[in-house]
Amino acid sequence: MKDRYGRTIDYMRVSITDRCDLRCRYCMPEGCEKVSMSQILTYEEIVRICKAASELGIRRIKITGGEPFVRLGCTDLIRSIKKIDGIEEVTVTTNGQILERYIDELKEIGIDGINISLDTLDPERYRFITGRGELDKTLRSIERSARAGIKTKINCLLQKGFNEDEMFDFAELAFRHGIDVRFIEMMPVGAADASMGVSNTYVLQRLTERWPGLEPDESVHGNGPAVYYKRPGAEGGIGLISSIHGKFCSSCNRVRLTSQGQLKPCLGYDTGTDLMQFLKGSDDELREAIRKAIYEKPEAHSFSDRGNNDDHAEHRLMSQIGG
Repeated sequence: MKDRYGRTIDYMRVSITDRCDLRCRYCMPEGCEKVSMSQILTYEEIVRICKAASELGIRRIKITGGEPFVRLGCTDLIRSIKKIDGIEEVTVTTNGQILERYIDELKEIGIDGINISLDTLDPERYRFITGRGELDKTLRSIERSARAGIKTKINCLLQKGFNEDEMFDFAELAFRHGIDVRFIEMMPVGAADASMGVSNTYVLQRLTERWPGLEPDESVHGNGPAVYYKRPGAEGGIGLISSIHGKFCSSCNRVRLTSQGQLKPCLGYDTGTDLMQFLKGSDDELREAIRKAIYEKPEAHSFSDRGNNDDHAEHRLMSQIGG
């Protein structure tokens, strides 16, 4: 369906848990509060919402967290959503720590893509940024996913003074495994400090200095706003998601469902519709609530204007709202 600004909204990110096995400093730092299981959507409720959304034109679902695979039965949920009429694509975003054990099942289910969050290829830096992770586990998951023929992408947040010197290493990883690496600009949400982020304008400048033959890639790589580049003769691609320096709100096609049932039309605002209350009613009431929330989606985020317009700025952690 279309929102009030004429944008087609056909993509919904679904957070199934606020829990994670890592403690990444900008997403879910140590000491953060978690909600009880009784406060989050059941899988049956998630499927019901996805069915209602599909009847309104949602065609693509992204399963997120927290870390989705720490919730038991995640693959069963993916299987159920894949069977919904009208849903054309189901993908998942994960940190990759326990993904390896699910690759075969995800392949059998027919998962349409796996996005793996990875900010460094250095073991010590990885332990520092994640709080408790093991780099080798995520690297094995990336390799197994790529070898299984699953569309595999790496999401990387470059930060000043921490990992910006690794951008070439990540590009080489993409070329070597024939996968996509997307550099995502840091957004001022939750514990994230956008001033520490690296501009994708700078990233593209550095990449083209290293590989002068890098050229725009107009082929479709996924659901989101990434702008892709390819290196002639090499497999894999480089994607840039420029949330701050390349604002793409005019073509935004997504909404987000939190694990507690809030449908968020925009990541940048704390506003949304609590679908929990509508799950007690009819399917018609649920669809109408979703339709209204989508229609009233804000025209644009206000990340660059937080000092003057932050009455409804989102301050929850990314793990609580679904990245």
